[in-house]
Amino acid sequence: MASDRIQRTLAMVKPDAIERSPEIEKIIQEEGFTVVDRRRVRLTRAEAEEFYSEHRTKPFYPSLVDYMTSGEVLALILAGEDAISHWRRVLGPTQVSRARQEAPESLRARFGDPTNDSRNAAHGSDSQTSAHREVKFFFPDLTLEPVLTGEGAKEYLSNAVSPTLVRALTELCKVRPEDPIVWLADWLLVNNPNKPPVDK
Repeated sequence: MASDRIQRTLAMVKPDAIERSPEIEKIIQEEGFTVVDRRRVRLTRAEAEEFYSEHRTKPFYPSLVDYMTSGEVLALILAGEDAISHWRRVLGPTQVSRARQEAPESLRARFGDPTNDSRNAAHGSDSQTSAHREVKFFFPDLTLEPVLTGEGAKEYLSNAVSPTLVRALTELCKVRPEDPIVWLADWLLVNNPNKPPVDK
């Protein structure tokens, strides 16, 4: 069943393409991905070294770290059916020259530096293991539950979401606050059943 293949992956717009991130985000939306979260940040040298630690022994590692710390990056968590392989297809081959030859409509062909194969505009996780690690790297405080589908989703909605919303809306009707949307948002933050209580 298609819904059983919903995945999350990390997408990153690199420093050389950051100014074109609105165009890239538009393509992400057109490709049918859901953006779960986004964060624009400038990596420190230590952070870039940690993120690319698997390449530490390779000759291009120092220049890769220099490149990734040369400006801001935009990290996004994308969700969708087979998101990891889908995003990798949208990116195209790693080398810009290959991308331009083999996948001219790909992001790396369109936004990568035609004079420098390694300045390829964007990154995508290459497996579920790396997607999990890379999402945690950029979004350490984000709690991502497994994506629920089918009966699991229905059960979660009826056992967790619906009772909380009924309580929230009942309280809302009793209190009748001046700004009901802000009141409801605050109430849900305090009474979120998935988090410890927030101290007032």
